Amino acid sequence: MQTLVTILSGIALLVWGTHIVRSGVLRVLGGSLRRVLGASVANPFNAFAAGLGVTSLVQSSSATALLAGSFVGQNLMPLAPALAIMLGADVGTSLVVQLFSLDLSWLSPLLIGFGVLFHLTRKATRAGQVGRIAIGLGLIILALQIILQAARPLTAATGVKVLFGTLSGDPLLDILIGAVFTLMAWSSLAVVLLAAAFASSGVISLKVALFLVIGANLGSGIVAVVATSGAGNASRRVALGNLLFKVLGCVLTVALLGWIEPLLARIEPEPQRFIVNFHTAFNLLLAVSLIWFTVPVARLAERLLPEDKRKDEQVVARHLDPAALESPALATSNAAREVLRIGDIIEAMLAGLLTVIRTNDARLARELRRMDDDVDALYTAIKLYLTQLGREALEERDARRWAEIISFTINMEHVGDIIERMLDDLIEKKIAERREFSEAGMQEICDMHARVVANLRLGMNVFLNADLRSAQRLLATKVELRKLQQQYADSHLNRLAGQTVQSIETSSLHLDIINDFKRINSHICSVAYPILEQAGALQPTRLREDFANGAAAKQKHA
Repeated sequence: MQTLVTILSGIALLVWGTHIVRSGVLRVLGGSLRRVLGASVANPFNAFAAGLGVTSLVQSSSATALLAGSFVGQNLMPLAPALAIMLGADVGTSLVVQLFSLDLSWLSPLLIGFGVLFHLTRKATRAGQVGRIAIGLGLIILALQIILQAARPLTAATGVKVLFGTLSGDPLLDILIGAVFTLMAWSSLAVVLLAAAFASSGVISLKVALFLVIGANLGSGIVAVVATSGAGNASRRVALGNLLFKVLGCVLTVALLGWIEPLLARIEPEPQRFIVNFHTAFNLLLAVSLIWFTVPVARLAERLLPEDKRKDEQVVARHLDPAALESPALATSNAAREVLRIGDIIEAMLAGLLTVIRTNDARLARELRRMDDDVDALYTAIKLYLTQLGREALEERDARRWAEIISFTINMEHVGDIIERMLDDLIEKKIAERREFSEAGMQEICDMHARVVANLRLGMNVFLNADLRSAQRLLATKVELRKLQQQYADSHLNRLAGQTVQSIETSSLHLDIINDFKRINSHICSVAYPILEQAGALQPTRLREDFANGAAAKQKHA
């Protein structure tokens, strides 16, 4: 029992080590890797080489599938080159397996010691992330040693021999088990190395190990499909096309196994090296045979996953790339770009709102109300995207930007809700009753509206550039608009006293609109506070000092 627990712990450590390396590499080189992939569309061989290089670094073909899928989903890359990238990614994983199959036990303590030293002392720097990568590499090597040492006693156990002996009956069953293990471990690297270790220890036969490796390759294609399941159809086609390649590769390899086995046995007969070489041969055979068919497979994937007809009917997030989550700076930049889209929708809603006020256009009012659903959808997408980053693990600068984006997104969502309610009031109290504002009242509303739109544009600029002077100017407009709202409220009351019929009929609606414009402006101006606070330009309170001191004295005597 203790041996089984040790092996399972080693497997868990192996999976965790690969995750640490993958996330560390993406944090350090995420932007560069994306540029390499984006520039590789000239021909399939460039794309193949880019996929091979990127996956050799991140040690995960599913991570590469997310990167390539995001490019296809944003129309930055055709599907055919993306499939060539995935063929290179599969060969890249086989090279990583080759590396870790060597006897590197001496390197593990050096990597872990170096990694811990750099990661703890320079955690917020690039060197600290390099230390994190070193820790992951050291854990992978250590995990493999633990598994190999724990597996040796199992070779003599009768129960274990009977258990693994059931795998030698049916190739299809063995391939399926390999695929299931890959899904459970979320890593074909782990399963191939385990199969090689078990074959070397005599726990499983060489034939079973070969079929487990084939199943692991099939499972890696399924992992990529699952990893991209939340993306749009355009992004999912990359993983689907790669899975089609995997299925064809499995069929081709099983058919040629009688020729491949003796050829590899001549090169390296030792079981562990034999299995590792077979894994490399599988992916090389896949790449050489199918790189010429990326275009037909791309067409098939497009037929199997056609464009979503609802895509044009609803606004969906464009910039929230799941692959960028491993690089916080890149992920927050993507979220900020999506917030700018919310700002564009809010500006369109404000422009349409004034048209509704002037023309009593009920159809336009209903259309603008529907646009608030788009704001809500983008708000939810941004919120869920950023919560996946985990603010506690971010560096100080990234954590501050994370908070700014979340705060401003919430405020923009509130603005959308306010505009929606204003439209409801206009439909009920003005359009349905066919009422009009007085000329003076309409002029006040237009003036307030123009100032709010101008402040929205200024606020989006402050959000994007974090300019201190613009933030100060924006906050100054908040005071101006508050005074203007009070002035216009007084003017309206004077018109009521003068018995202006139109002012009497629309009194509550007029006051609600100018109050709502002030509220909208307050939400917009919120973006200035973090910038001013960081610069030390905020006063602790707006209360006059003498008044505050007097109130405190009264409370003390009371």
